[in-house]
Amino acid sequence: MTTLVTGATGNTGRHVVAELVRRGERVRALTRDPAANAGRFPAEVELVAGTHTAPEKLDGALHGVSRLHITVTAGLAEVGPELVKRAVAAGVRRITVLWGGWVGPVEQAVADSGVEWTRLEAQEFMSNTLTWAESIRTEGVVREPYDFPSALVHEADIAAVAAVALLDDGHSGHAYNLTGPESLTTSERIAILARRLGRPIAFERITHEQAVERLMATGVSRADAEYVIGWHAEPTDDSTTVDDTVARVIGRPARTFTQWVDEHADRF
Repeated sequence: MTTLVTGATGNTGRHVVAELVRRGERVRALTRDPAANAGRFPAEVELVAGTHTAPEKLDGALHGVSRLHITVTAGLAEVGPELVKRAVAAGVRRITVLWGGWVGPVEQAVADSGVEWTRLEAQEFMSNTLTWAESIRTEGVVREPYDFPSALVHEADIAAVAAVALLDDGHSGHAYNLTGPESLTTSERIAILARRLGRPIAFERITHEQAVERLMATGVSRADAEYVIGWHAEPTDDSTTVDDTVARVIGRPARTFTQWVDEHADRF
């Protein structure tokens, strides 16, 4: 059976592809530019051109696919239900969906699809820390408005849960809250980075509005920027409380933030 992974070059999608390949599965990776991304994947991965935000052009990519992984990204809310409809019509019988932070149109369409599904309700990604990389490299400083706690989860652990849900029975109809094994404040994350890098890193507080404007400068809408920064101002219990779901599903402890830093220290 073949699994189609959307968002295959993203922070989590590439890990989903790698985990499925590790388990000996046939994988089809969806990317806007297969030629440019060919070197990023093992030779056995089939790269197909397209984007999940244009589902009307994905009939070929969906042909022969029995399992589908969807990452909810900007622009998918409007067309995601059509993607799910076409996938089911093409013969997909098991779907994992990495949510966009709430149960929106795509997540609901998956739940209503009539096929086996698992929703991955991942909390903050450890890879969000990479937004600090440039200021740490060039200035030795991190600028954020809030010193909030977060039970960050490693992207590879999200992918491992996705692979289990796609390949193994017993996960249909479940919404899995995914966190890492510890809840860390912004200050605590900075301290871990500083120890690993062997140099001091300052923490400078900026205003809520400055944080919103900084995010908007990357192309994010004001509404989405306000949502993200507002979540930092008032994080939910799910995002701050350690949950053992990752360990229970994949059968090993969730990766720590220190492990993530060791893997990415060269980026800082």
